Amino acid sequence: MWDWFFKEREVMKLQFEEEMKEMLCEWCEWYHFLLSMMMLAFTVVSVITGIFTAYFGSGKSRAVGAILTTMGLVVGVFFLWFSWVLPFLGQPPIGFVGCILPGISAVIGTIIGALIALGIFLLTIMKA
Repeated sequence: MWDWFFKEREVMKLQFEEEMKEMLCEWCEWYHFLLSMMMLAFTVVSVITGIFTAYFGSGKSRAVGAILTTMGLVVGVFFLWFSWVLPFLGQPPIGFVGCILPGISAVIGTIIGALIALGIFLLTIMKA
């Protein structure tokens, strides 16, 4: 008598689980994209600022520059490991395989757009 009810409930439960798996996969892709670009930006900026600080600084500033450079290099090694560029370190816990190229192109596109907007802004200020 209640068979139809329990069957319908089981079908709804399976549909819900399927939708949750899809949402989780989409979230994981987004999370990997965010984490990969964050690590890449941190690596590049900390290495450049660390070298700059170590070269032009004096006393404690040089030590801070060396620490920044070292931190950037360590994060860079993790980034390369997660990107499967350093296979001798073993299998990484997460992988950035499909995230690197779209992420870098998005960052480059953002920088180009910002530079164009800045150029237009400066051009209008100078003409006024």
